[in-house]
Amino acid sequence: MAIKIGDTIPSGKFGIMTEAGPGVISTDELFSGKRVAIFSVPGAFTPTCSAKHVPGFVANAAALKAKGIDEIGCFSVNDVFVMHAWGLDQGAGDTVKMLADGNGEFARAIGMELDATGFGMGHRSKRFSMVVNDGVIEKLFVEAPGAFEVSSAEHMLANL
Repeated sequence: MAIKIGDTIPSGKFGIMTEAGPGVISTDELFSGKRVAIFSVPGAFTPTCSAKHVPGFVANAAALKAKGIDEIGCFSVNDVFVMHAWGLDQGAGDTVKMLADGNGEFARAIGMELDATGFGMGHRSKRFSMVVNDGVIEKLFVEAPGAFEVSSAEHMLANL
């Protein structure tokens, strides 16, 4: 069953790259006591994700923070090395935390798994964005298949 506004984020973890190498951040560490804008993409280095989705959140980070967002995260069903390389490629730096959902466990746990086997991409995450306030979903914007409209940073800003 897919998550909805008012739901609590389930316990889980993401892979992150640290100065010492691959590490882990729990959903509790990521969301507790903070208002977090998080967005999900079907795949790192894919056209829409690289040309529009991540750049939009990087460019609008200050405006999001001015509206009360403490942290911004991007997750995808990719490994930590791919997410780290993609973050470097996108200039995400400390602005957008690149989160690896390597086995798609988080995407499944929140009901946002995407079956992209028909495109040779396996099981991924749907494209969406949400605002999580102290672990509770405050805003949720889920895209229709193949669309990029409601999950953008610009749409999120207009709805904060």
